[in-house]
Amino acid sequence: QVQLVESGGGLVQPGGSLRLSCAASGFSFSDYTMRWYRQAPGKERELVASILSDFGFTRYADSVKGRFTISKDNAKNTQWLQMNNLAPEDTAVYFCNARHILTGMEYWGQGTQVTVSS
Repeated sequence: QVQLVESGGGLVQPGGSLRLSCAASGFSFSDYTMRWYRQAPGKERELVASILSDFGFTRYADSVKGRFTISKDNAKNTQWLQMNNLAPEDTAVYFCNARHILTGMEYWGQGTQVTVSS
């Protein structure tokens, strides 16, 4: 059974940091491009960051470049999103996503809430 389980969300003050984790099971992690998406209230889900299978190539939304870092460990079937210098506009539910590099098959986690507020 495929599962993606996010953790690490919470309430943080502006300028603070959080580290999100996504633990995957039921599939071969290294065959998938891993991504983080977020969805704020009333807005569409947006791609935040991605990391490409074994090559480790990363891409970021312009809004998070220089502040967020995506990483993964294939042996642990886990990816992370380190978020620094958080701002209120980063408030959203953050979702872990896995997409097979050949077939495009996708899996989603249940999401974790990140709230940035003083």
